[in-house]
Amino acid sequence: MPQEIEIEFKNLLTEAEFNKLYEAFDMGNAPEIHQVNHYFETKDFQLKQHGAALRIREKNGKYQSTLKQPQGEGLLETHDYLTEQEASFWLQGHITLGPEISKQLQELGISAAELTYGGSLETIRREQSYNDTIIVLDKSKYGDIIDYELELEAHSFAHGEHVFRTVLNENGIVKRKTPNKIQRFYDSLRNR
Repeated sequence: MPQEIEIEFKNLLTEAEFNKLYEAFDMGNAPEIHQVNHYFETKDFQLKQHGAALRIREKNGKYQSTLKQPQGEGLLETHDYLTEQEASFWLQGHITLGPEISKQLQELGISAAELTYGGSLETIRREQSYNDTIIVLDKSKYGDIIDYELELEAHSFAHGEHVFRTVLNENGIVKRKTPNKIQRFYDSLRNR
């Protein structure tokens, strides 16, 4: 599917909160998913100005480019699949956009020639179905930083928000402002 609407809720966690939720949701029995996000942006952050983000996700030997853009209560995700060679070319600065993302970027007035590779973020992820949602626990590493995050994916905003707040409250976790991974990655570069 080249496009989908993603409704998700996020909260940064302390390591202790992460471990508590890991046990509460029996994540030790969930498969470990290793993924690497490679981020792209223009030198003057045009994507960020549109609230958008572009990445290649490397997962299970497959590569997918994804453009995320705000839409309503969620995010419009536009995908193109890449071969390993195409992904490698992107990382070397030779970016050839797939048809779906190319169309979306044209609407934003951004060309592939303006995009540069910013770096990568590695995540170890575990997921469980819970109350008609998906609970996701991520441990991510970028530069010298390791962070922990709860994500909850839902089919509707109202149901997702209710389940998310319930999980936080039942586990004594404070709701924190949580920038998305690409924002945390680029913020870490500024703080170096």
